[in-house]
Amino acid sequence: MNPYVEQLGNIELFAGLKQEALELIAKVATEEIHSKNEKIFRHGEVGDKLYLILDGKIRISREVPGMGEEALAVLGPGQAFGEMALLDESPRSADAVVHERCRLLTLSKDGFDDLLFLHKDLAYEVLWSVVRILIGRLRETNDKLTFLSTTNKF
Repeated sequence: MNPYVEQLGNIELFAGLKQEALELIAKVATEEIHSKNEKIFRHGEVGDKLYLILDGKIRISREVPGMGEEALAVLGPGQAFGEMALLDESPRSADAVVHERCRLLTLSKDGFDDLLFLHKDLAYEVLWSVVRILIGRLRETNDKLTFLSTTNKF
């Protein structure tokens, strides 16, 4: 059995997938280790990988002219990032910076696309999971915007 199968089952994006599905994903996954403050990717770059956090933390941020870095989220073990650019083929919408030394699994765009093309049931489950995660992030953003507009900090 691939050593990543159990770890993939702990990733929010793949929670609830069957053992066989996790084994398919594990076959196309690659491990990366990154040091604190290392940039994983930058705003505007081409999205060629999906990242899954096994250990450590990643800060998703944007540079705000005249203000510096604005952290949008700090993600930890079990979370994924980089999925938006992978799905819509647009440039990266933010920077991803190592907040704490981390160990990641990555899925290349080509490998991920091939896997989902060949396994339609897996594609259906994974894409619905992505939709649920993105809806959750959108709700959080709506709550933040509501807070900022009601406190006149917007």
